[in-house]
Amino acid sequence: MIEKTATRVLDGAAITRQSGRGRLVIVKGPDRGETIAIAEAPLTVGSGTGCDILLSDPTISRKHLGIDPGPEGLVLRDLGSTNGSFVQGSRFNELTLGFGTEVTIGKTVLKYLPTEEEVDLAPSDQESYGSLVGRDAKLRRLFRVLDDVAATEATVLIEGETGTGKELLAEEIHRHSPRRDGPFIVFDCGAVPDELIESALFGHVRGAFTGAITDRPGAFEEADGGTLFLDEIGELAPGVQPALLRALDKQSVRPVGGSTYTRASVRVVAATNRNLRAEIAARRFREDLYYRVAVVRMSVPPLRERPDDIPLLVQHFMRQFRGERMLAVAPEDLERLRHHNWHGNVRELRNVIERACATSHGDRLELEDALDERPGAGAGLHTPGAVDVDLPFKEAKARIVEAFERDYITELLKRHNGNLSAASRGAEIDRKHLRELLRKHGLRESGDS
Repeated sequence: MIEKTATRVLDGAAITRQSGRGRLVIVKGPDRGETIAIAEAPLTVGSGTGCDILLSDPTISRKHLGIDPGPEGLVLRDLGSTNGSFVQGSRFNELTLGFGTEVTIGKTVLKYLPTEEEVDLAPSDQESYGSLVGRDAKLRRLFRVLDDVAATEATVLIEGETGTGKELLAEEIHRHSPRRDGPFIVFDCGAVPDELIESALFGHVRGAFTGAITDRPGAFEEADGGTLFLDEIGELAPGVQPALLRALDKQSVRPVGGSTYTRASVRVVAATNRNLRAEIAARRFREDLYYRVAVVRMSVPPLRERPDDIPLLVQHFMRQFRGERMLAVAPEDLERLRHHNWHGNVRELRNVIERACATSHGDRLELEDALDERPGAGAGLHTPGAVDVDLPFKEAKARIVEAFERDYITELLKRHNGNLSAASRGAEIDRKHLRELLRKHGLRESGDS
């Protein structure tokens, strides 16, 4: 049965997950905009009566395509059509389809997409989950679902700004999972040069390239039996993305220079501070890889959206740095912390409290030398001498980029009187991407006349 469906926008949800068999969306052809819901029963697609799915495209055979939901995915079979069935320009008789793949039959293009549902749970009664701390309702909603997610083998995508605690979330998923006794391996996709990233992920054999003097396992083999955390997966070079997709599907890897695959039983948790949907639109990130890692998708809110967490986090960090020798925090200092921009989020707050604990005298937390409240401070002002070299290079760079984005978008909207269409044309960026930047930096939309 073909059904007209409105596209659900799930970007604002804290937690989403893929459910059911998914759907085939007609993205090109006479029936564009309609959807084929996939259930457990096989379906036939064609232009003749007697098919389960009747399409109006005259270039499709009367009985063109068979759809069979199998254990490994959606199996498509060409049923002897005149014009053939194609994926990425190659004709096929039978194949197993992954999410994000487009199939062409006649002049019709169908895209296989998952059915995503928002997980809407009541917040947990607890204000912590392992090493995670927070009383904000959005964060406690994550606490509520983490046990259920951890108990599965599902891949998880954690979205959030730099410093929001994405790696801590991944660690807690691992610690509460059946793989807790296996390794937890962190792989930073943005920290390895493009020419070495495939070797770092999948390993290499001796002689594979200059300097490969011995066989060496990659991150997948090191994480065998445990969890591999792919940090900043949005930075992954496009050339490596197909190999990562194969590794996820096959649970095995082929080292660079090798001829055989090595088994690697790995549960993957990925994280990004980018909008991967925008990266897909810009053709920098594979759509099928996105759906493979985003079986469960969690969004961690930035600290500026949950100021009520700050007193709790201050106490939490003081215990880390002072033990039982706690310091008093003046009410006016708490207010200063609550109204700070926190471009570096929880990590920046942790650094501030660590510095304050180290420099305070007496029994009161002294923030004067620890908290820089200049305009743009904490974001790494993009002027010489304004960067914080106490931070790792990656974090200092991320703060500068975030400050630039916020300042640029603010001034851009002022120039165009809040008109998003005019602003996106002026900046030469996609209107949807501009809207995502507004949401990312907590900026409000004006009119869009």
